[in-house]
Amino acid sequence: MAPQDTLFLEATTTIQRESMQSFMDFQVWDMPGQIDYLDGSFDMETIFTGVGGIVWVIDAQDSYMEPIRRVTDTILHLTELYPKIKYSVFVHKTDSLTEDYREDTIRDIMQKTSDELFDNGLENPPVTFHATSIYDNSIFEAFSKVMQAIVPQLPTYEALLDTVKATCRFEKVFLIDVMSKVYIATDTSPANMPAYELCSDYINAIMDLSDMYVYDRPQKQAPDARAKDIGTQTAESLVCCVRNHTLYLREINAFLALIGVSKEPKFVQEKAMVDFNVQTFQDTILQVFERS
Repeated sequence: MAPQDTLFLEATTTIQRESMQSFMDFQVWDMPGQIDYLDGSFDMETIFTGVGGIVWVIDAQDSYMEPIRRVTDTILHLTELYPKIKYSVFVHKTDSLTEDYREDTIRDIMQKTSDELFDNGLENPPVTFHATSIYDNSIFEAFSKVMQAIVPQLPTYEALLDTVKATCRFEKVFLIDVMSKVYIATDTSPANMPAYELCSDYINAIMDLSDMYVYDRPQKQAPDARAKDIGTQTAESLVCCVRNHTLYLREINAFLALIGVSKEPKFVQEKAMVDFNVQTFQDTILQVFERS
C-alpha cells in the first residue's frame, strides 16, 4: 500500500487478527489504543498467553502523556504474569518534525517512560524505542527489530551471517522476508540504514519482475539431467553499479532471501566463490530451521 493511501484507512475500533505465513507462522493482533485491556471484563489469558512481543504506537504530533501512562501501566501489569513478552514503542509520524524537535520528542518519551517504570520498581525493562514513518523504510527497520527480539535462534543466524560477510567480503548482509521486507537477522556489524534501503528497493524490483516471469516449479524431479538441474535451482540475482554498490540476492526458501551489499570492485569476477559460500550458508541454515 502506498503511503498516501493510508489516509483512507479507518481507525481501528475492534481487535483485528491477521495470520502471517512466513518462515515461522505467527499472528498479528491490531488492538485499539483506547480500550483498557487490563480491565476485568477482558480475558487476559486469552489475549496475552503466547504473545512474544507488544508494539505500542505513540503519535509524535499529539500529546503523549496519556499514552506513556498507559504504556507503563501495561508493562508493569504484564511483566510479572508474562515475563517473556518483549515491548517496543514506535514514536510515529516523526517525519513532519524538525530534526531538533524530533530528537527532543523521542528523547522525552524515552526518558518519561523509563523514569515511570523505574519509579515503580522495574529496572532494565525489556522495552525498546523506534522513530518510525510510513514515508521511508524506518517502519520496516523497526518491525525487523521487533521480529529479531522474539526469534530464539537469532545468535545462530547472526554467527552464520558474520561468516558469509567475511568470506564473501560483503559490506552488509541481510536475511530478509521477501513479502514483508522485514529482515529477521543481519550480521553483527553496526547498523547501516542506507544499505537496508538499497535492499528494500531491490526486493521491490524483484517482486515486480517475478509477477511477470514466475513459473511453477516441478514437485518431482524431472527425468532428464538438464531439466532436473533447472528444477532444483534456487532463484538468484545480481545487480551492479547501484550507488557504487553491487547487490547480490539468493533465495533461501519460499519466504526468505539472503541479500548482500558489496563495494568490492572484483565482486563479479569472484561470483563463483560467492555462490559456493552462500550455498554452504543456505544448506546450513536450512538445517537450523529443521531442528528449531
